[in-house]
Amino acid sequence: MVPSVSSLKNLDLTLLAQRLGRLCQQLNVEVTAAESCTGGGIASTITSTAGSSAYFTTGYVTYSNAAKTRLLGVPAAILEAHGAVSEEVVKAMVLGACRDSGAGLGVAVSGVAGPDGGSADKPVGTVWLAWGDTGSQQAECFHFPGDRQAVREQAVRQALAGLVARLDARAKASKKK
Repeated sequence: MVPSVSSLKNLDLTLLAQRLGRLCQQLNVEVTAAESCTGGGIASTITSTAGSSAYFTTGYVTYSNAAKTRLLGVPAAILEAHGAVSEEVVKAMVLGACRDSGAGLGVAVSGVAGPDGGSADKPVGTVWLAWGDTGSQQAECFHFPGDRQAVREQAVRQALAGLVARLDARAKASKKK
C-alpha cells in the first residue's frame, strides 16, 4: 500500500502535504502525528500548507520513553520489552495519539537516525512507522540510508505517503458505495 523507499525519493514533501490536505478535506478526516526520531518534522511539513488547521490540530513529539508513556499512554512494559524502536511501540503511539486527539487517522514514527545509537539488531537508519486509528494499526519497518538528516527526511516522506495511501483507499472505497 505504501510506496517503496526507492520510488519515494523523488516525491516532493510539499506536494505530499498538499495531497494529504485535499484528501483530509474531501473525506472530512482529521490527522495526527506522534513523532520521535523526526522531532516534529511530520507536523512541520503538514502545517506548512495553508489551511492545515482544518485537518491537523494536534501533534506529539515524544522523544523520550517517559514522554511516550505520559502523553501517548505507551505502556512502560512494552518499551522495556521491545525498546522504543519497535512495531509494538509505534502501534501504541499511533493508538494513543488518535485516542487523545480524536483524529480519524494517525501516523507514528520511532527510529535510529544516527549517527550514533545503532545496534546489531537496530542499526542506524532503522525506522518503524505505524498508521492507524483507535480501531486498528499497521506498522512497517524501514532501513533508510544516509546521514541523520537523510534518515529523518525519508521517514517524514514515508509517513506522509502512508497517510495519503490510506486516505486514497478510503476515497476509493467511498466512491464504490
